[in-house]
Amino acid sequence: MSSNLATKLREGTKKSHTMAENTGFIACFLKGTVEKTSYRTLVSDLYFVYSAMEEELERQKDHPIISQIYFPELNRKPALEQDLYYYYGANWRDNIAPSAAAQDYIARIRAASNTAPELLVAHSYTRYLGDLSGGQILKGIAQRGMNLVEGEGTNFYEFPTIADEKAFKAKYRQAMNDLPVDEATANRIVDEANDAFGMNMKMFKELEGSLIKAIGVMLFNSLTRRRNRGSTELVTAE
Repeated sequence: MSSNLATKLREGTKKSHTMAENTGFIACFLKGTVEKTSYRTLVSDLYFVYSAMEEELERQKDHPIISQIYFPELNRKPALEQDLYYYYGANWRDNIAPSAAAQDYIARIRAASNTAPELLVAHSYTRYLGDLSGGQILKGIAQRGMNLVEGEGTNFYEFPTIADEKAFKAKYRQAMNDLPVDEATANRIVDEANDAFGMNMKMFKELEGSLIKAIGVMLFNSLTRRRNRGSTELVTAE
């Protein structure tokens, strides 16, 4: 049985994908405006979300559907732990907590696993395919925006055990297309993926306040420096 689920997910989540990219936080990120405090908060939230998702995928790895798309080489938790160590230091575990939006996201993942494990396909697709597709571009933006040294704070975007990311994505999509799901189940998975995009957007929107505040501070400091330089030049000219 071929469900063509990957195709259905791509077509069925186009609108949600565009909406997520247009949230203030992501729009600023894609334009190169990356503020370290809000970014590390996102890394923290992602750590809790991926920890929950990967725990549930592991728990359901023998499920007839989940077993077909269970690829531990995609796991992001270890990489996120390295990034959190970079941003928060050795005691990072004591300095992070999931935001309200992240808690809701985690609860949704747990509920799906407990009541309809096949819906974990939607959560896996929403996060991992995006990570594989735009990882290197986003890594470059983060490095330039925060003046990061190669290998510091961007482990999340690296998949060292996947030699050919393009080939792996093709393999992953084929696995989804071959899943033994009927039309009704495929539609429920697409609906869950759209909800997952919505939960990601809520996390991004939570970060917009701190990002806007940080941008305001940076602009204020920049204007102050310019004003002070102008005053100095005026005094010198006199």
